Amino acid sequence: MASPSELVALQETLYRSGNPTRRWLHCARRDWIIAALQRHARPGGRALEVGPGCGVYLPVLAGLSGQVVAADVEAAYLQHAARLRRTVPNLELVRDDICATALPEKSFDLVLCTEVVEHIPDSAAALRGMRRLLKPGGVLVLSTPQRYSPLELAAKIAFLPGVIQLVRRIYREPVLETGHVNLMTARTMQRQLREAGFEIAEQHRSGLYLPLLAEFGGERGLRLAQRLEGKARQGLGRSLLWTQYYVAHGV
Repeated sequence: MASPSELVALQETLYRSGNPTRRWLHCARRDWIIAALQRHARPGGRALEVGPGCGVYLPVLAGLSGQVVAADVEAAYLQHAARLRRTVPNLELVRDDICATALPEKSFDLVLCTEVVEHIPDSAAALRGMRRLLKPGGVLVLSTPQRYSPLELAAKIAFLPGVIQLVRRIYREPVLETGHVNLMTARTMQRQLREAGFEIAEQHRSGLYLPLLAEFGGERGLRLAQRLEGKARQGLGRSLLWTQYYVAHGV
């Protein structure tokens, strides 16, 4: 299993990957999240990011909010984010387990949790923790992979002995195990949100991964995937898209 520091380095690499499809999958998700934050962050308000990873969203949140708290159970992620405090003075770093959070109840206008719950075995407890932290009228912005997307299924094969060496030669950049222990279908994710006390206001899917075409199709393969993604999003194929997104309010 990759260490937190290795995963941070990987996350930073993905947004400028030499593989067009790999870069698009991650940048499209980043862009949707940023647009959602711009729509829903409260000027002068207090925002929390649960699991900041490489910290790509923290400067955005800081520019949209009065104060930003980055919370993680892993100290390595907080140490990486600490360098941002030189340019982001309204950033606070807190070591905290969202499944048993010690942060004050009803203390945030917005909670961001992107690509985190799939790493938490008890995602229901994590969602209850996030609901507890939101002020009345507060907003949760969340994303997580879809359980049966081709990318997640291919990842299980990619790390089989003997296969991963070939995959790394093809990509010629870091390819690390994801650590996903709790992949959910959209139905399961939506049920857990409702049971935690959220009402879903917006939802979206993105990220069509086509095996082999992604690795060898270059820019042409990417353009085909982008065209097919639009069609998949309108029908039953939306369950094949890699990422599911939600904007939800506490009820």
